[in-house]
Amino acid sequence: MPRTTPFHERTAALMQSYAWKEWAGYAAPCNYDAHSEREYFAIRRSAGLIDVTPLYKYEVTGPDAARFLARLWTRDITKLKPGRVAYGCMCDGDGMVLDDGTVACLAPERYRMTSSEAWLGWFEQHRRGFDVQIEDSTDRIAALALQGPLSREVLRNVVDADLDSLRFFGLAACHLAGAEGWITRTGYTGDLGYELWVPNADAITLYDAILEAGAEHGVQPIGLDALDVTRIEAGFVLQGIDYVSSRSCLIDARRSTPEDSGLGWTVNLEREGWIGREALLRERENGPKWNLVGLELDWAEIEDLHAEYELPPHLAPCACREAVPVYLASGKQVGQATSSTWSPTLKRSLALAQVHRRHTSIGTKLQVEHTVEFERRRVTATVVDRPFFDPPRKTSTPNFPPKTPA
Repeated sequence: MPRTTPFHERTAALMQSYAWKEWAGYAAPCNYDAHSEREYFAIRRSAGLIDVTPLYKYEVTGPDAARFLARLWTRDITKLKPGRVAYGCMCDGDGMVLDDGTVACLAPERYRMTSSEAWLGWFEQHRRGFDVQIEDSTDRIAALALQGPLSREVLRNVVDADLDSLRFFGLAACHLAGAEGWITRTGYTGDLGYELWVPNADAITLYDAILEAGAEHGVQPIGLDALDVTRIEAGFVLQGIDYVSSRSCLIDARRSTPEDSGLGWTVNLEREGWIGREALLRERENGPKWNLVGLELDWAEIEDLHAEYELPPHLAPCACREAVPVYLASGKQVGQATSSTWSPTLKRSLALAQVHRRHTSIGTKLQVEHTVEFERRRVTATVVDRPFFDPPRKTSTPNFPPKTPA
């Protein structure tokens, strides 16, 4: 039986669909109405409020906290300054990805880590020799994400942080609807957005304050279906879908390196002393076998394919998480599309795919399996740049405008 988050009293009352799913042991809304369209457009046009409490959260403190995290993560946490957040991943000794997430430096010798899965046991295995304390704070800290172009304006009446100076991947300790907590300039939608962290006891007060402040701006509560579409548009990978944690893989072929998983940019092989580095150095000599790429499916072909069955093209009400094969024109399989969606903003059919590295150049024509009336067919897909959606507002900071060329 899934547990309820500290916001459940409000989210359950707002639910019309009663469509729930289990997320890390918690009950999480899929969509509040019969369809997630209104929630999606709230994120892209105004702001959407998402309960992200189920994220695993760990407080890592002590004189060796930074060194300890730098040992586990692909990012050099020793260089992370107070008030900053870093995104990265953890690898096992074979250089295979365990999980991705964030590390926030709350203060000197005090960090908070988020992840998709539970890793307390893994931390305990590797803490020997480090003067560090580790606490699983998942069940005592409530978390909300407010995402969308109007999120900054909505929060001006809720938090006392200097939002005009809070940079992308920045963090500030502040009061949120009167409660002590933190705000981070982070999110999973590829848009302007923030994540808010407060003790459980203050969760309902914060939720009510945001909805009240956002009423005139069209703020909507958001479920996981709309979030899934936006994260694909943003090109963000999802653990368990676009890659599988090496801890959970039943066969070696399912394990992925950071490069295979679209996380290679978080890796610095010149830095020594972190788990998985030696294996990834060996991989670099031969190059990765796979790359995670963006694909755009040929919509005209999809229309023609459905017309053969006297059907209109089907726009799924939510993103697809079922992997489908990717082929060359010759029929040889060279990968799999792991996440796909129709983008209501871009008006394009998009997918994230793991493809053999020899076929990942921008503009490469591939074919993706597409099923119509239970018959497996194929449509052309082109390798395109990822992210698909990347608006300037995502990283904009009013008090620090982008520099104009001289």
